Amino acid sequence: MYTQLEQRSMAVPPVNVASLMKMKNDGEAIACITAYDASFALAVDQAGIDMVLVGDSLGMVIQGHDTTVPVTVEDVIYHTRNVSRGLQRAFLVADMPFMSYSDPNQALENAVRLMQEGGAMMVKLEGGEDQIAIVKHLARHDIAVCAHLGLKPQSVHKLGGFKVQGRDPKEANKILNNAKALQDAGADIVLLECVPNELGKSIKENLDVPVIGIGAGPFVDGQILVLYDILDITQGSTPKFVRNFMLDQTSPINAIKSYVRAVKNKDYPAPEHCFS
Repeated sequence: MYTQLEQRSMAVPPVNVASLMKMKNDGEAIACITAYDASFALAVDQAGIDMVLVGDSLGMVIQGHDTTVPVTVEDVIYHTRNVSRGLQRAFLVADMPFMSYSDPNQALENAVRLMQEGGAMMVKLEGGEDQIAIVKHLARHDIAVCAHLGLKPQSVHKLGGFKVQGRDPKEANKILNNAKALQDAGADIVLLECVPNELGKSIKENLDVPVIGIGAGPFVDGQILVLYDILDITQGSTPKFVRNFMLDQTSPINAIKSYVRAVKNKDYPAPEHCFS
């Protein structure tokens, strides 16, 4: 009945926004991963993952779509609810799918659903300066927000494909300014996808909140990868930033533990996983 009170007495207490901030300030790398079901959630929790994202990447990984665009709020609620049943320590974040936050009121309604029905502790949304009003609206209602910049998969058709973002100095400066503005609007975390190392470093150094990278270089505050990628389950080619952690491992749980160690020791990402 009093799960939160019981968890406070755990040897390793649950991760929350405050402890993620402390990890950033202490220089401890934050190990993050995606998961989509209770079984894998239990495994990543036991392996020591700090933050779990139920990403709309499930549209590609689980549902077999070419993009994340077809994913619905109901899809994310379903998978978030399943993942929440397998977690005790890790912090749970849920993606807001394509067109589920086109205005502040719609964003608030769907964020509440992801939290109440799915069990999410934070919601993630893609976008720059165009999302400032929405981030402010959610933060004003005490909803924790992760802002997603760089490559934005929901905008893949407009971007013309899955491409590295921020190589042009003008574009890099825009991403940096957007990151600052979203933080000031109330974002508690900024996630950067597919940007050059130096841009990841600059954003990390200019923000007070944790900066999590996926293909954003070794200098950010934490790393996140798709679980299926690190377990070498993904069929076909994988992005440059992916490392197969199943190599030389005898079980998925050991592979996940190897990933956590590599992030914490800052052995991952290596130069071959980075963009210049």
